[in-house]
Amino acid sequence: MIRLDDLSLFIRSAAMGSFSGAAREADLLPGQVSAAIVRLERELDIRLFARSTRSLRLTPEGAAYLPFAQEALAALREGGERLRPESAQLQGSLQVTAPLDLGRNVLLPWLTQFRALHPKLNLHLSLSDHVSDVFRDPVDVAIRYGDIDDASFVALPLAPHNRRVLVASKDYLARHGAPATLDDLADHCCLLYRLDGRVYDKWLFPTAAGGSRRIHVAGPLASDSADIVRLWAVAGEGIAYKSWLDVAADVAAGRLTVLLGSRVGQSVPLQLVCPHRKQFSPAVRQLQAMLQERCGALTAALDQCELT
Repeated sequence: MIRLDDLSLFIRSAAMGSFSGAAREADLLPGQVSAAIVRLERELDIRLFARSTRSLRLTPEGAAYLPFAQEALAALREGGERLRPESAQLQGSLQVTAPLDLGRNVLLPWLTQFRALHPKLNLHLSLSDHVSDVFRDPVDVAIRYGDIDDASFVALPLAPHNRRVLVASKDYLARHGAPATLDDLADHCCLLYRLDGRVYDKWLFPTAAGGSRRIHVAGPLASDSADIVRLWAVAGEGIAYKSWLDVAADVAAGRLTVLLGSRVGQSVPLQLVCPHRKQFSPAVRQLQAMLQERCGALTAALDQCELT
């Protein structure tokens, strides 16, 4: 008979790419995880992993079996959740991944408050600017910027009206002046974001005709951390093109000023993403409702930014 714990360790091992990584997550010894996989392979009469001293990868049979294992555990989890009333205290674990800048500076206090309201819930937060694979990585929900066009995902809106804004500090503007048009950005020090070797030096802006205009920008400062780009802007090092949610607190505190008006920037909705609806547990639903309310309060102030 297949053990549910063995199924869970199989899924963890596939996501982590190692038995030792899965063991650390589950607070077990690597040998216990290895034994669980051996038991599961014996029950199924197939080899799930190709093992070597340096690597662990799924066999074709293991890759084919993985979605069935995930579906089985998800169905059991959903059945357990449905037995509890919606008002019951949240419990279990919730694994969330989010962009680094947004997660550290905006979501972190909200998630801490959410956890305080539900002390029986274990919350695991992973922050990275790299887009996680919600099908393979050990996450329940991913918080992402942008439109989700992939039909294999299910996305719930958190901030559908969020936009990018051009921002700079008052110190920078006092020394260099403010751009009067988008074309003036060519004469300014623009703070650049870099990810996976690509420098984002072509900023997109919507046009009145419904299209977009691409402005090539340049500057001596670039970072693979969106948070560093924001901090450079606060320090007066140049102009940044950031999500409003990332800089709303800085604008409210006077550390940054919105340039050319809040309507200039590109739309960047914020979404909560799940692999499928069966993962919409009460914890996910309540988290989405709380984040949507908090984000809505921030984006409501976007149109009130003064033209600079």
